[in-house]
Amino acid sequence: MKTPLGTKISTWFFGTLVGKDQFANCYYQNKQSKRHQRERRWVIYSQDPEGSAVPPEWQLWLTHTSPEPPTTNQPSRKRWMIEHKPNQTGTGQAYRPPGALERGRQRDSATGDYEPWTPD
Repeated sequence: MKTPLGTKISTWFFGTLVGKDQFANCYYQNKQSKRHQRERRWVIYSQDPEGSAVPPEWQLWLTHTSPEPPTTNQPSRKRWMIEHKPNQTGTGQAYRPPGALERGRQRDSATGDYEPWTPD
């Protein structure tokens, strides 16, 4: 899905590019904020508009949780943190548990600790 022409024109007139992420999404803020108004921030997606394609550090900036964009104030990464990936549902990389159609509907049989509920 392409970005609508009106959004592109509005971004060109009123937006200032703040940065890009590893998925080539572009982040903008308005050039001038009116008095007593919080600045507007938005993203132009490089692919389909999918909220999970926004990495956490940019999400903090978009929601005004962080005053500075990650380009100037990069949050520290802990060694236990994994790389951000957009939602994989509907793609070939989606998680498919044992027993799913794509995995041949084969799964381990119940272990005997399952007891179905029957109404009295």
